[in-house]
Amino acid sequence: MKCLRSNRVVTLLQLSGPLLCLPFFLSSAAMAKEQPKTAEAKQKIAKKQPSTELKTMVVTNKSEQKLAAASAEVALSPGGVSVVDINDLHDRNISSVADFFRYVPGVWATSQSGNDEVFITSRGSNLDANNFAGSGVKLLQDGLPVTAADGNNHNRMIDPLASSFATVARGGNAFKYGASTLGGAIDFTSPTAHDSPTARLSLSGGSFGQFLGRGTVSKVFNDSFDGLLTLEGKEWDGFRDHNKQDRFGVYSNFGWKISDSIVNRTFVSYIKNNQQLPGQLTRAQFDANPYQASTQAIGGNYQLNTETERVANKTTWTIDDKSSLDVGFSFENQHLYHPIVDTVHFFPGDTADRFSLLVDSVQQDWGTTARYNLRLDSHDLLLGVNYGTNSDKGGNYTNVGGNRGPMTNQITKEADNVEIFAQDHWHITDKWTLTPALQGVFAHREVNNTKLPIPQDANFNVYSQGGNPSNDYSGINPSLGLMYNLTKSASLYGNVSRLYAPPTNYNISDNITAGLTTTDLKAMEGTSVEIGTRGNQKLGNLNDVNWDLALYYSWLNNEILSTTPPGGSAKAANFDNTIHAGVEGLIGGSFALDGKGTHTIKPMLTYTINHFSFDNDRTYANNALPAAPKYFLKGEAIYHHASGYFIGPTFDVVGKRWGDYANTYKIDSYGLLGMRTGWSNKNYKVFLEGRNLLDTKYVANTNIMNTATATDAMLNAGAPVSFYGGIEITY
Repeated sequence: MKCLRSNRVVTLLQLSGPLLCLPFFLSSAAMAKEQPKTAEAKQKIAKKQPSTELKTMVVTNKSEQKLAAASAEVALSPGGVSVVDINDLHDRNISSVADFFRYVPGVWATSQSGNDEVFITSRGSNLDANNFAGSGVKLLQDGLPVTAADGNNHNRMIDPLASSFATVARGGNAFKYGASTLGGAIDFTSPTAHDSPTARLSLSGGSFGQFLGRGTVSKVFNDSFDGLLTLEGKEWDGFRDHNKQDRFGVYSNFGWKISDSIVNRTFVSYIKNNQQLPGQLTRAQFDANPYQASTQAIGGNYQLNTETERVANKTTWTIDDKSSLDVGFSFENQHLYHPIVDTVHFFPGDTADRFSLLVDSVQQDWGTTARYNLRLDSHDLLLGVNYGTNSDKGGNYTNVGGNRGPMTNQITKEADNVEIFAQDHWHITDKWTLTPALQGVFAHREVNNTKLPIPQDANFNVYSQGGNPSNDYSGINPSLGLMYNLTKSASLYGNVSRLYAPPTNYNISDNITAGLTTTDLKAMEGTSVEIGTRGNQKLGNLNDVNWDLALYYSWLNNEILSTTPPGGSAKAANFDNTIHAGVEGLIGGSFALDGKGTHTIKPMLTYTINHFSFDNDRTYANNALPAAPKYFLKGEAIYHHASGYFIGPTFDVVGKRWGDYANTYKIDSYGLLGMRTGWSNKNYKVFLEGRNLLDTKYVANTNIMNTATATDAMLNAGAPVSFYGGIEITY
């Protein structure tokens, strides 16, 4: 795989290494030179500058140049940032975004049943009873938001294979995107005709009825225009009952070079994704058959069906050799059809509808961004502003076997978010770089829930009574980072940053449903400190080692967590003090087994240790927060032959975690063994992958409650032994 770094003597250093492409540090001598911020600006200026020495191989195609420019940009971050070259994920099974995160340290991502319903937590975000909101990580495509303005990711996840590469900025290192989230931000960069083959076809499939098909065509028409179109489809029967998925997507972009200094690009996408949800199991059900669906999921025909249309436009103006301006907007329309709660009865023999739920709504999101970059003497300055607005209209219905019954609540959710940010990379000396930053967050949240008369009102029920809370939030977040270059390709860093994250409208809506008299949630605030190192070391002419290690500790106030008492509705609450700390590491390399490099071993290990806990809480004392494992390791050791053949084992080791805040419901640790093999050359890739070869029964993720018991439906099983294969043709 290709990992590109930037340092003071060598502008681009290309390495053959492991799956994860890591950002590299820039040293001060090169920092004294011009470092434009956009890929287009860097390519234009590079043409004016004398050629630069490259090690290992010469980067010639535009795809490599684009990835190198992104790596050089994020390399200045004095904290945990990773760059993933998605083109190198094509030789393995990538069925959801959970597979994309496999070798990103600090991020725990797992599908509840193998489909696109994925639970993601980064640095302890999203660890609450209602993880369906998917908050805590800001998702972007080409620098423009996909996450809704209120911070939720409920309706969809990004298909990673529709991108060229992605930047994962964890925690406070996401300041450069304007994000104020506990987990940080992930920016997926789309391929264009300038950095893509003329045509690419990939087909893969395997166990449990999985089939993935994707075709891309692209063309550069002349000096001014280019276009790219991708069609993709996925079918999945699932390893659990009531687990089918059918997805179809269209991704396209069209470029217009208006002048030598101005480039405009338009992105258009359409995604239709229908998937059944199998529900959670009790311990007894899991022990009897972990791959069955819950009775409630079948009775209520649980589904998560979404249809999404998205249009975005971005203009890059390279003003001169020292400055550039990016301006863009995005619009996304999402229709959600979501039967999620079967009819609830209060006692044996009860036939009345006390509560059920089907959500049918349309969500619209507008986002705009402007980023100005300026190189001024020894300073790399960034000024930016993001504005997003979100409207979610529709309501809750009774759920009649997956069909809409009477509307119980007419609901409108509105959110506005403004993020203003400034950052400076001040290259004090050849060895030291200081990075101060400042961010302002200004937000509005409003939910209008109107209770409607329904036939069920003739009986006692627990349908929401409605409400109309409206809250405004504002906060200022400073940050200060420092970086020291040990060598040309190894660095130390440290940073301290503040966090201010307003609640999502899902948090506020939960409290209306639960019948609380107050919905006045406070924003989450906190302070985080981080130290780390990353780099690479050549060992002779044929071997190298690369590493990335970050240690962080965060003190949070008013963390927003949803709690679910037995037999009750989820409600969101602020908890006075919590701790989020951890160790995030990656080590890998390439080691020749002979004197010519014909045979090599490329090992990779990522490891994460989590310490997420309450801090002297009145109810939960110093208990651990649930959902995230105490530790997890993921790795592989792949043998490569110069002819393109590869084979090797993969493994996962996951520690225990809790399913409740009381720490009485333990989820056991587990280990998995897999294998990958394949062959590739310039035009073809073929792979075969086996997962969970020992057929281990394990819990992929879990529901969360205040105090769970063995009779509570909590558990989602991970996949049993399975095999997948695929082929890709490029020309």
